[in-house]
This record gives sequence, C-alpha cells and structure tokens, in this order.
Amino acid sequence: MVVPELRPWRTARPRVARVANAVRPRLARAAGAVRPGLTRAADAVRPSLERTAAVVKPQVTRLAGISRPKTVKTWQYTAGAAGAGLALAATVVTAAGPWDSSGQRTAERDRAVALEQPGGTDHEGDSGTAAAGPRPAPSAPSVLVGLGARGVTVKSAPTGKALAGVLGPLLADPALGARHTAVVVDVASGRRLYGAGAGTALTPASTTKIATAVAALSALGADHRLTTRAALEPDTKELVLVGGGDPTLTARPDTGGGWASLRELADETAAALKKRHIGKVTLSYDKTLYAGSEIHPIGVNENLAPVSALMADEARTDSTTSGPAPRVADPATEATRAFAAFLADRGVRTTAPGPSKATGRAETLAEVSSPPLSALVERMLTNSDNDIAEALARRIAVAAKQRTDFDGGGEAIRDRLKKLGLPLAGARFHDGSGLDRADRLTANLLTALLVKAGDPAHPELRPVLTGLPVAGFTGTLTSRYTEGAAGVVRAKTGTLTGVNTLAGTVVDQDGRLFAFAFLTSGTTDPATAQSALDRTASALAACGCG
Repeated sequence: MVVPELRPWRTARPRVARVANAVRPRLARAAGAVRPGLTRAADAVRPSLERTAAVVKPQVTRLAGISRPKTVKTWQYTAGAAGAGLALAATVVTAAGPWDSSGQRTAERDRAVALEQPGGTDHEGDSGTAAAGPRPAPSAPSVLVGLGARGVTVKSAPTGKALAGVLGPLLADPALGARHTAVVVDVASGRRLYGAGAGTALTPASTTKIATAVAALSALGADHRLTTRAALEPDTKELVLVGGGDPTLTARPDTGGGWASLRELADETAAALKKRHIGKVTLSYDKTLYAGSEIHPIGVNENLAPVSALMADEARTDSTTSGPAPRVADPATEATRAFAAFLADRGVRTTAPGPSKATGRAETLAEVSSPPLSALVERMLTNSDNDIAEALARRIAVAAKQRTDFDGGGEAIRDRLKKLGLPLAGARFHDGSGLDRADRLTANLLTALLVKAGDPAHPELRPVLTGLPVAGFTGTLTSRYTEGAAGVVRAKTGTLTGVNTLAGTVVDQDGRLFAFAFLTSGTTDPATAQSALDRTASALAACGCG
C-alpha cells in the first residue's frame, strides 16, 4: 500500500527550493565528511536492535504464529532508527541550542533538506519578531518513512489478533500495576489495530503535554511567538516591563539557542531612553496577562515555577535548563530586578520595581520574542517541560477568551481539541502539564492526538511528532532503551507516584508507523514499570506482524 505523502506548507515551497539548491553542495560535502561516522554509528546500533529483536521475536513468533526473517534490513537500522539524526548524534552537537545537546533535531532538519523534503523547524538563529523563517514541516526520518516519503511503500497493517498475542502478555506484567489501558493505531490509515480499555480514562501524568501541544499549535499557529516588551507611560517616565507569558526568556548570556534575551531588551530600551534624554525611570512590571493563583494545586514544587506571565529562565535559581530545580518565589519581581541591573549597566537608573499595568497609551520602546511555537512545543515535549506546558495552556485560554488560570487553561485545551473532532469522552483537564492527579485521558484520545499530528491536512501539528523524545538519545528517554529500539521509539513519558504512562510512535520492521499509548495506575516501583512499558514498545519495533 502506498501511503499518502506528507504535505508541506504550500507557501514555503519556493523558498525551500531556493534553500535546498543553495545548501545542496555544502550538504554533499558534509555527507562525505560524516559518512564514516554514519557507518560506525549504524554498526553500533545494529547489535542493540538485534538484541531487542532476539528478545521479543520468539514471543512474537510463538504467540502470533508468524515466521519472520532473523535479520533486520540495513535501511531499517538507519532510516528506522531516526536515520541521520541517530547516526550524527555523536558528532553534531549544540548547533540547535542548549536543549538539543545531542544534535538530534539539527541532524533531522539537515537530513530533511538533503532529501529535498520541505521543512525543518526554526530551532536556532534570530528570535526577533520578523515573520520570515523556515516553517515547521516533517523532519524526522522515522516519521517520513511511516507516513510515506517519496517512493516509500509499506505493507498492510497487522491484524489485531497478531498484536494482541504479542502485547497481551507484556501488558499483563505485574509491574504495570492494578490497572492498565493500551491502544495501537496505524498512523497511515488511522485504523485501530489493538485496544485494551481504550475508552477508560486514567491519570495521564505528563502525556497530557501531547494534548497541550496539539491544542496550542491548533489555536495559535506554529509560527506564533511570545513577546516581552518594555513600554513607557507618557509624561510619567514610568517604564513597564510587560510579560507576554514566555518562560524561556533568558537573563543569561547568549547561548546560541535563539531564546528571547532580557539583556537584548535592556540594550534596546536603554538606547530608546537615551534618544529621549531620559536617564532615570520609575520601573514597574506587568504580569496581568494571567489570572488566579500562580501556585499549582500540587503546591510549591521544584518541577514547576509559580506560573507567572513574566519570568526569566523559568525562575530557576541554578544554571539548569530542564528538570527539577529550586525556583524563586516571585518570578516577575526577580526578572524585573535583573532587567533593572542590565539597565544600570547601560547608564539608566531605576527605582525598585513594583507591580503595575501598562495602559493603552504606553509607548513600546523595545520588545523581544521567543522562538516560534513549534520550537517551544518540541522543547516542552522533549524535556517534559512543565513551565512551558502551563504557559501554553494559558496562552490557549487567552486565544479562547477564557479565564487565564489553571481551570481556564484546561477548559480551553478541551474546547480546542473538541473543534478538531477528537474523542474526548472521559477526558478532564485541570492543567497543561499533567502534574494534577485529577487529570484524566484515555489511550484512545492519546493515539488520536498523535494520528491528528501526522494528518497531511494539519501540517501545523507536525512538531508534536518531531518533538517526542527519541529512545536512547534525547530528553526523558535518553537513558532508556539502551538495550534495544534506540532511535526507533519516539514517545512522551509520564510519571507520578503510582502512575506510569508512555505514548508515542514506533516504526516496525516492515516500515509501518504505529501510534501507541500505554497508561497504568497502581504501580509500586517506577523503574520496573518503566522497563515493562519500554519492553512493550520495543516489541512493536521488533514486530513484523503483517
């Protein structure tokens, strides 16, 4: 069966063609330079995937009654295992910013251009407000293969009986707790191939972020940016730092990641003030974009800063960019104090900052903007970034004219998913991150979200797929799948006490792309539960059940 080709952004085609023509000689030279590295990487991956196949294949053959070849084709080790993205992970580093330290995203983008596939998300470069720049489009080889890249033909999907024989015993592992649900869907056709409790709503933990990502991209657009500005009130010389809900605004020196810079904002603001012969201002901050409590219902927690429309570096008190960290109690005040220090370095004196609200008469002196939403979504999914998730939930609420608090964000996410025609029976959203144990999602909804993200009619949703952590290489899956399916499984993890979830995509041995969702509750050991989930996803990767 020939799978429909993934459609690019029509408006980007001429520009992409010019870019591809311009970079093709350079890419050819680069390919020659890295080819030995690709070979070594593929050789390194091959034993790992062979071990995975060896572990699960007897069970696949015994339970499903299917005989498969003992080896996996070479293209499946490279293209199936995230292709050049996986092979270049050891040699292409930091080019896409600090969160992409493995080079996975950059490698995928470059490979997409090399293959003349339009796209590559804007993960780096200028984060100004100009509209120009690459638009989001598919870049992950595994996704391209599964969705039918040019000339790719995949076999028909396996039967539910075959998959049930493979997955049933694995999901029955006691490590997965008292309750579990599971769904596997063929992404190309949207047909469900396996379901166990598909419509039963369980606590999803951080797989909630998949829903937040789809809702945000749908409501705001993949090119949307979050803007922080400095505005001067006429006649009063009050300078107001106005938060636009960008948790990735940074007060740190430029790291090359393309994030909006508080230092750059201070540069431009000081220059504008000097043109007006103003050397001292009353400094205020405006965080009124958000309403309600800043503290998540779970309370003060190092997994999430107080949710404020104005913060710098996710209010972290250390040098980290992801994961748990101590946070400041008042992010807006601390960000404004940092801004005041930068202004002082540039010759502008300020008062101690206090809260205010910019009026409609205030003149914007300078502004800085985040990378496009596509990049924020990928960072959120790869690192399971709770701060970005809650910021996006509120921005969805702003777009929907809902109250911008936790409940309003949850309602806005649900309303947006309803407009997309997704199955919401039993679903409940109380936040955007999945930290709230009262959240409820079904495996049916999670797989439907992933299928929708791969729908050629919705190219704006593609960062949901490319942002999923890559097994053994990026984000929350970096240290998992070390013994198999590395690079083939791409999935969002979820962990709360007694809850372990996993939802994502996997390419099987026949080149088919599956969307899967596994939710469990009542687990007692998170490490063994994660291992059991990983074995189940690996069985899909090693399966040739057609």
